[in-house]
Amino acid sequence: MARRRTLYVETVIRADLDEVWRFTRHPRPHQRWDLRFTTIDHLPKAHPDAEQHFRYAVRVLPGLEVDGTGVSVGERTRPDGSRTSALRFRSEHPLSLIRSGAGYWRYVPTAAGVRFLTGYDYRPGWGRLGALADRPFRLLMGWGTAWSFDRLRLWLERGVPPEVSLRRALLDAGTRVVVCAVAWRTGPAALAAALTAGVLLAPPLPSTPAARRCRRTPPDLRSSTAPSTLSTLEQP
Repeated sequence: MARRRTLYVETVIRADLDEVWRFTRHPRPHQRWDLRFTTIDHLPKAHPDAEQHFRYAVRVLPGLEVDGTGVSVGERTRPDGSRTSALRFRSEHPLSLIRSGAGYWRYVPTAAGVRFLTGYDYRPGWGRLGALADRPFRLLMGWGTAWSFDRLRLWLERGVPPEVSLRRALLDAGTRVVVCAVAWRTGPAALAAALTAGVLLAPPLPSTPAARRCRRTPPDLRSSTAPSTLSTLEQP
């Protein structure tokens, strides 16, 4: 059986470290920019220093949500000035391809801004069917994570609300589809193929989120190594 590829995404956000931390660690702003979640709810803590348990849900169709649970812990004070957040998650929903997983966020202050990066992996369900379905699904999850990271960057750097970013992205995608459709309907095949390639490769406007702006492979071993706090987290 082929080894699953750990998902990795990184961006640089020109914003205050505390602000990046708040927009990613608090559920209300988090669920607005992250395409992978529709709702995130923190559960009450036994005491202030306890690990944070939470529930999440993803709306896959109107009136149909796939939900799960998770637990996370944040580390705000590190010798090098960086911060980390580790989490474990699982879902017992019959429609969820993800059965259980774990990952981390790392926040690294630099002269260019905050390096915000994640690495995570999960175990798919559905038996043999899940192993097959996970191949395209993993690609989709990687793209969705990167697109969401750029959406967050635009929110913090340019003040573009996530809802506006989504509308711009849909308009961008719709425009590309229309241009390609018209080209294939009215022009010669060679010209239509060349125009389609150009349309697909053309970068979106600077105010429109794009997954291609994010790094998808770790630049060094430290970036791809989970913080030690992940090993101490209990299963949700």
